[in-house]
Amino acid sequence: MPLTFRRKKTQENLMEKRPLLKSMYQLEPIGEETELLQVVIPRTSWIERFSIRYLKQPTHIRVRLDRLGSFVIAHCDGKHRVKDIEEKISSQFGEEAEPVLPRLVQFLRIIEANGWITWKVADQ
Repeated sequence: MPLTFRRKKTQENLMEKRPLLKSMYQLEPIGEETELLQVVIPRTSWIERFSIRYLKQPTHIRVRLDRLGSFVIAHCDGKHRVKDIEEKISSQFGEEAEPVLPRLVQFLRIIEANGWITWKVADQ
């Protein structure tokens, strides 16, 4: 049996990462208000294409976001670090967004689990 070495997992600091909304997803304003956004998600799997064609389903899913979610996802452009987004939320929303960091991290986990964002390391 050959001798193998396990690589150490490097811990990356979440606060230094930059969230980037995937290019297949679009942001649109909701109605006249420009501060509220919705994410337009194309339906591309074979079962969705089948339901679009034969069951006359819509070609896109539209997810409406509240003020805080709209603010965060608008800053998921690969330029802002999580630390920067947290500071901007605190200055923009104040007490309304408290506790800022746990809410921000949970929101980013949810949209990452749904495949909406990728991560860029700060030095890229």
